[in-house]
Amino acid sequence: MTLLPLALKSLRNRRFAALLTIATIACSVALLLGVERVRDEARRSFASTVSGTDLIVGARTGPVNLLLYAVFHLGEANAAVSWASYQELTSQPEVAWSVPLSLGDSHRGFRVVGTTADFFTHYRYGAQHPLEFAAGDAFADLYDAVIGADVADKLGYTPGASIVLAHGIGSLAEQHADKPFRVVGVLARSGTPVDASVFIGLPAVEALHADWQSGTHLPQLAVSADAARQLDLTPKSVSAILVGLKSRAAAFALKRRIDDYRAEPLLAIMPGVTLQELWQLVGGAENALRATSALVVVAGLLGMLTALVTTLNERRREMAVLRALGAPARTVFGLMLLEALLLTAGGAALGVLLLGLALVAGSDFAAAHYGLNLTRTDVSAHELALLAAVLVGGLAAGAIPAALAYRRALADGLSLRW
Repeated sequence: MTLLPLALKSLRNRRFAALLTIATIACSVALLLGVERVRDEARRSFASTVSGTDLIVGARTGPVNLLLYAVFHLGEANAAVSWASYQELTSQPEVAWSVPLSLGDSHRGFRVVGTTADFFTHYRYGAQHPLEFAAGDAFADLYDAVIGADVADKLGYTPGASIVLAHGIGSLAEQHADKPFRVVGVLARSGTPVDASVFIGLPAVEALHADWQSGTHLPQLAVSADAARQLDLTPKSVSAILVGLKSRAAAFALKRRIDDYRAEPLLAIMPGVTLQELWQLVGGAENALRATSALVVVAGLLGMLTALVTTLNERRREMAVLRALGAPARTVFGLMLLEALLLTAGGAALGVLLLGLALVAGSDFAAAHYGLNLTRTDVSAHELALLAAVLVGGLAAGAIPAALAYRRALADGLSLRW
């Protein structure tokens, strides 16, 4: 007796319940694979928040702390790098380019980054993607500012808007009201901390603090915006330096020399290595997501188990007829097991299809707002292993009603006491 046609006909007779079961499993499988896809891409995107930068140099501190304030603009630098040390670093023969960063000011909750126009040329993210301007261009005048996509969207700024920066990052930070800036460029969204930043030139940072000493504003030394243009605005120090090398093979040797630099205590980190360390600290949430999606799959399989068990009484006579026609007990067991496998396989296939449709529909949004590249539509080896685990789970769930049906006696099936 061929079980497949029999199982298909049995499911067709109970098609409404079967379709509900398949839909439940499909949603849970789509969630499981979707979480895995987003988790993998989030890890990849996190690891490539800054790419093409071989070293990040700052005052001696912890590697993760240096990465946090230099790349993610979180926290504060506990010390600065002198301008003389920056010039010494850039003169090294291994250095192809360098971009200084000066942090400390803010604008309505967004961090202000002092840098040079080279930042927009050399900064890379993801698969070596360069920064692009959605409107305007890089700063040219002393009081020009370039803003990220989040700043533009949340504050409604466009090129030509006038903004006032604040000293420090707290809500009580004092405003640099005497030196307003003009927005000249808006960066395209990158899904990186650049989106939530305001960029000004390093001379502008010096101009803002021309009448400040040791973090304190001195009104008696007030310098107007026009008067600041006449000052020597060469930076005295910077918070961090992004460094690109002519050859990555020189990274270890240069890092060692920087770490042993005698003029002042410095630290050089390799962004990729430190990003992996940081992920180990903050990536624990991914395990919670995976556990949640796995529980959803288990819930879907339990729903299938419930549906199969609850129909056993209704199918007692059906099983009894099969036994009366000569089908052995193992055929009844195999039929129930095959139905469970068909339901699980159908749900898994539909789940893969739903995931593919969701990726096609949402890939542009994910790339624009979160920097996630979700355009891959194939199924990876890891995802195939998860699908195999779902099928095994479906077989295990189906074995319970199959075992119950197997143990039913022929006389019990023909009895009217059910």
